[in-house]
Amino acid sequence: MATTMTPGAAPLAGQIPNVPRRGVASWVLFEWAAQPFYTLIVTFLFGPYFVNVVVGDKAVGQALWGNAAAVAGILIAFGSPILGAVADVRGQRKPWLAAFVVVMAACMGALWFAVPGAKGASLWLVLVAFVVASAVAEFAVVFFNAMMPTLVPRDQLGKLSGISWAVGYLGGLLALIVMAGFVATDPTTGKTLFGLAPAIALEAALHEGDRLVGPFCALWLIIFAIPMFLFTPDAPRHAVIGTVGDGLKSFWQTIKDLPRHPEILTFLLARMSFSDGMSAIFVFGGIYGAGVFDWGLREQGMFGIIVVLVGAIGAFLGGFIDDRIGAKRVIMLALLVVIASAVGILSVDKTHVFFTQVVPAKVPGSTPFSSTGEQVFLMFAVLLGLVSAPVQASSRSLIARIAPADKITQFFGLFAFSGKATAFAAPLLVGFVTAATGSQRHGMAAILLFLILGLVLMAFVRERR
Repeated sequence: MATTMTPGAAPLAGQIPNVPRRGVASWVLFEWAAQPFYTLIVTFLFGPYFVNVVVGDKAVGQALWGNAAAVAGILIAFGSPILGAVADVRGQRKPWLAAFVVVMAACMGALWFAVPGAKGASLWLVLVAFVVASAVAEFAVVFFNAMMPTLVPRDQLGKLSGISWAVGYLGGLLALIVMAGFVATDPTTGKTLFGLAPAIALEAALHEGDRLVGPFCALWLIIFAIPMFLFTPDAPRHAVIGTVGDGLKSFWQTIKDLPRHPEILTFLLARMSFSDGMSAIFVFGGIYGAGVFDWGLREQGMFGIIVVLVGAIGAFLGGFIDDRIGAKRVIMLALLVVIASAVGILSVDKTHVFFTQVVPAKVPGSTPFSSTGEQVFLMFAVLLGLVSAPVQASSRSLIARIAPADKITQFFGLFAFSGKATAFAAPLLVGFVTAATGSQRHGMAAILLFLILGLVLMAFVRERR
């Protein structure tokens, strides 16, 4: 007979969770708390501002941003398995998460110093803060994801993962609406995305609205992370606390055992590839659109709101579809759409769509998304946003379905490592190709290699339900 747990206690591997709804909801809320970093800073607001205003030269700015993301990826690749292994032998995860939240918030706050035309020490401060925040954010995800199998039965993991991603997207969306609609202003008009005077008196010429994105995301993270620390049960602290060496030995043993689980090994290799490509799309997607059409704050904000909203819808629906048809099918179908959408986005420039079809260029000062090029770009971006979240959410549930029940925690740690081990590769290649060719389009095209390889490898994964 299955073992149940006393409400509020964290279950062990193989036991059926009986966690109060408040504990599960608080865990989901942490995704809401952390998502604005990716939505506002990495993708839609601060990233394009850094490239176009802080640096000024679009190609140089994208190369710097890509190289910074690559450095963060290297830190993630080396740090994630070590931290995960140490935490596994010590038991508790929330103390680690608390430390990561503090460091991440401090680094996001430091982005305030990204003044227009920053050079020297000021520029390096911003880049270092972004690198550290990016790395620590992913370290937190390792511990956050490891809590998931202890919250609901395994046949509900797809739904929980999808709902969590959807809630995260909605958190990013609301934060984006607040910042772009009521705080950050267009320096030429002094108005927000909604055509309003800013709710906070800021100096538009110094882009204080764009710079405030970092401190705002830091405050958001701290406020909405608190419920998880109060209400979500943590794994118990081990009676005999393992050492760092014990954690590394356990991780190395799991690595050596992988050939005995070929379907898991194949999936981890596939995820290593398509996760790199997906991450790079989020890092450079908003930057590419802003560079092609010279978008200002208004267009960037509207674009972000649309894409994030459809992303939340896709994540929510994908979680339920996952439990019906299986995670592998969801991932493969979504990757096909991602690849097609990425090609479609790359087919657009100032005067062309679908690579060869000539269209009128965007008229300066015209209504947002009024040009044909913008409309085609937006169509493909919406498709991309709709399916990107299900890829990530179903990846979490798939590893829970195919991993041995008695080693579920170890394999979740390895799953986290697979998404980070080569996280530097795609941003590094984008940065290198962009710098070598002087073309944002050519740099973005490098992402397709990672997506296609991941799709091919996924075809060989067997899903045991």
